[in-house]
Amino acid sequence: MRSNPDPGAVPLVGRRLVMRPLVAEDYPQWCEVRTVNEEWLTKWEPQRIPGQPDVVQSRQAFASRCAARQRERQLGTGYGFGVFVDNQLAGEMNVSAIQRGPFQNAYVGYWIDERLAGQEYTPEALVVAMRFAFEDLRLHRLQISIIPRNKPSRRVVEKLGIRLEGMAEKYLEINGNWEDHLRYAITIEEWIERKQEFSRWL
Repeated sequence: MRSNPDPGAVPLVGRRLVMRPLVAEDYPQWCEVRTVNEEWLTKWEPQRIPGQPDVVQSRQAFASRCAARQRERQLGTGYGFGVFVDNQLAGEMNVSAIQRGPFQNAYVGYWIDERLAGQEYTPEALVVAMRFAFEDLRLHRLQISIIPRNKPSRRVVEKLGIRLEGMAEKYLEINGNWEDHLRYAITIEEWIERKQEFSRWL
């Protein structure tokens, strides 16, 4: 375990990518990527609450989002990362809703720029996130929930051999509808057992 008084503040490095918290200065890149990928991404995301600022269109709303993620990091409840390839924003990887006590669990969510999809950046970023969660945060379990028809996201976990636990019916509100989700999970015991296998991504 690496000694770090502020986990998540130091960039996480993979074989071809770097993950770090997004800051207000990332807005131009983030806006461009999200605008280009609107159709690719929004069908898999919760609807924006009416009257809520549009983070894509508002620099101030994006800055507020970054500040909220920083507070989560300081509280130890969540760690959000921009995924950068050649210093360009490629997507996001988030370890969120961290629960301690007897559960020691977190949820992982991710997205990738469609222009970079299929190049295995997302599996690499997920392995980097798992290493951080298990070795730095000392969590016991990570869960990833995916809409069954979201084949690109399912390919990520299937490529890594993340265990499928079953179907959660009407699990999350996505784009205005309550959607079933496949629930994938990995524990620290599995991470330790398969660490050498995962190391090819790092």
